[in-house]
Parts: sequence; structure tokens; C-alpha cells
Amino acid sequence: MAGHADGPARGERGGLNQSILGGLLLIALAAFAWWAVSSLNAGTMRAMGPAMMPKMLAGLLGLCGVLLVAFGIVKPDARVEGLHLRPAIMIPLGLVVFALTIRPFDLGFMVTPGLGIAIAGPLAMLIGGHASPQARLGELIPLSLFLTAFCIILFGDLLNLAIPVYPLALQDRVPAGWSHHGILRLIAAVYVAVGALTAIPAFAAARRERAHD
Repeated sequence: MAGHADGPARGERGGLNQSILGGLLLIALAAFAWWAVSSLNAGTMRAMGPAMMPKMLAGLLGLCGVLLVAFGIVKPDARVEGLHLRPAIMIPLGLVVFALTIRPFDLGFMVTPGLGIAIAGPLAMLIGGHASPQARLGELIPLSLFLTAFCIILFGDLLNLAIPVYPLALQDRVPAGWSHHGILRLIAAVYVAVGALTAIPAFAAARRERAHD
């Protein structure tokens, strides 16, 4: 009886409801993502602006959070007995770093450098990837490079969204005559090649560990 008196968010031993906790976190992340791109133009479905895709993803993320909260209220039986601080810190930190570094952001006392997705993407993935205690830098590096190359081709080349890809400091140094899409494909190709090279030792190390076990 005492367990039911604590409401749907707590169990018999005071554990937090896993679905409600995860849903609230997703809603908070969605709200932050929406705020981070609020100054950008969303455009229309025929002429999508740089904020269209991020806002759509943020909306879907928030909807998933609402559904999780509703599921946790209806079936309050999945409990988590404690909070793991590492993922609770590293994942939001990765998102914040990405939002502050992909384009210049005025913090009042300083303006962050606009690094573009080519730098901000891998940086955020490396930070967020360390949310797991089993995270290994040798495996996170090629994964972050592959995913960044995919995002560059998808959002910058195929969808033609006006997102900063490389640091603003390098824009004036781009040789005359180079096309924007050609630069995107070149960066993506370099990231795939470097990712493949860095994945080889990580794969070899994983095989040695499996053989040792």
C-alpha cells in the first residue's frame, strides 16, 4: 500500500519510473534543440531552410518523450533505483557543445568560434559517446567521422540545407572556382578514408580482446 501512495513516478523502494524519467529527458533535449535553432529560418517544404530539419527532429524527439511519459503513467512498473551521472552529464554536454560550436554563438562575454559540422559534429559525438563507461576513444573516433561524413552528404549535399560545414576562418581560403558541393564531397571522402584507417587498429584490438577472453 505504501508503494502506491508515492504515485506513479516511484516504486516500493523509492525508485524512479524509468519511462517517465527518460521521457522528461527527451522533452528537455527537444526543447533545447528547438531553442538552439530558433534564430534560423525554417523555410518551407519546397525550399527548406537551415532550421527545418533540426526543428522536425526536435519535434519528433519531444513527441517520443511525451509518449514515454504517458506510458510510464499507465504502466508504472519499470523502475530505476538510482541515477547514473555520467550519461546524464555527457549527453547534454555533447549537445550543448555542438550548439555552441557549429556556428558563432554570442555568450555575452565572448563569441564562440564557428567550427561547422565538420568539427562540431565529431566533437559532440566524442563527448556524448563517453556517456558509456565502456566507451573507447579508438572506436569513437572512426564512428564519429563516419557519421559526420554521412550528415555532410545528407544535409549539405543532398538536401542542400544552409548549414556551416567547415570553420568560418577557412571560408576565405577556399580556392576560387571550387564548388560548394564539391568541397562537401571532398570533406566527406576524407573523413571516410581517415575513419577507415583509424578503424583498423580499433578492430584489431577488439579481436585481440575477444581472443584473450
